Parts: sequence; structure tokens; C-alpha cells
Amino acid sequence: MYTGSCLCGGITFRIEGPLQPIQVCHCSQCRKAQGSPLVTVIPVSRSAFTLVSGEDLLQAYESSPGKNRVFCRRCASPIYSERENLPDVIRIRAGTLDGDLDTRPMAHFYTAYKANWWPITDDLPKFPERYEPGPGRS
Repeated sequence: MYTGSCLCGGITFRIEGPLQPIQVCHCSQCRKAQGSPLVTVIPVSRSAFTLVSGEDLLQAYESSPGKNRVFCRRCASPIYSERENLPDVIRIRAGTLDGDLDTRPMAHFYTAYKANWWPITDDLPKFPERYEPGPGRS
């Protein structure tokens, strides 16, 4: 089991079971939403996710048709994103999880749009556009 929270601690959650590999996205939407050169997300089955506290603090923003980004309305921490075409999957922001994780990044996505000031220096696969890695894809 894994636990996580927003920055202010008002939203807390847990995830049951093993984690999928981390997806690293460099698209401009993710960069703007996170205020950073990339975002790290983990696809999680809705049935494995339990909101422990803070339901009243969850706020959703439809960043593109059919895609919501869910964050804490008090501290603005991004928590997860969800897509209408994948109703059983949410994409948890990896940085909101507590402690060590038993998963690692699998690849970089949308590298054609990456920030020119942030080099990719690892040997993970790189995809210039969207790639469909399986359940929980972006």
C-alpha cells in the first residue's frame, strides 16, 4: 500500500497494490500545469485508489476536452488527472506519494515539445509524440 497527500495535507489518499511504471511527459500542457519542465505520473486503477480525506478540497479543471486535472483548491497541489475515455484509470502525480516507490520511469513522452533548457540525460526510451504504452496512457 502507498499513501500520498497534497502540500497542505488536506487531501490524503492511499493506493492498494503494485504501482505501474512512471510516465514522464514533456508536453506544454503538463509543463504549464506543473510549472516545471516535465511531469511524472503513475496510472492507477480507480478501484485501487481511496481518498482518505479532503474530498471537499478536490477541484477539477478541464484542461482539454474530456481531460480533467484534479488539484487541491487550498494549496493548488496537482493530485491526478482523469480522462473520459479511460474512466477506470486516474494518473497520480508521482511527487504526491510518500516514501520510496517500487517503480521507476519507463519512458519520456512528447519530447518534441520539451523545454529547451532541460536536457534529457538518461537512457530511457524517448517518444516525440504520443505513445500508447497500455492502461493509463495519457
